[in-house]
Amino acid sequence: MSSTADDSATQAVARLGFTAGQVIQELNYDDDVDADVRAGIEAVTGNELVDEDYDDVTDGAVIWFREDDGDLTDALVDATSVLEDSGPIWVFSPKAGRAGHVSHSDIEEAATTSGLHAMSTFAIGPDWSATRLSTRGRGK
Repeated sequence: MSSTADDSATQAVARLGFTAGQVIQELNYDDDVDADVRAGIEAVTGNELVDEDYDDVTDGAVIWFREDDGDLTDALVDATSVLEDSGPIWVFSPKAGRAGHVSHSDIEEAATTSGLHAMSTFAIGPDWSATRLSTRGRGK
């Protein structure tokens, strides 16, 4: 049976909105990422996460981003290069008070610069926050 921690991770991953069959790209993977969150995304979609080298269309992206990871705008542009038009991008950053924390205003600024809009933020695990980014309306 699932533990309470597993249940919390499952509920948090469900809030990401991914569904079965989707291909989700993962950028900035490192040994500090939340394994339960990764496993939850793979369980929901039924697919392994694809890496930065994937060059086909993706349905969504997750970017693990820490203060010293370079330019978030560049990472967002990379993620959008293979992203389906309506696909979400989630920036996972360390929570406030943890090493590598990235302020919400920095995420918003990078999103705006790359043509995205920061929407919601919530805890995705014990050490990580998730911020949803989406493309701005194109006036269709």
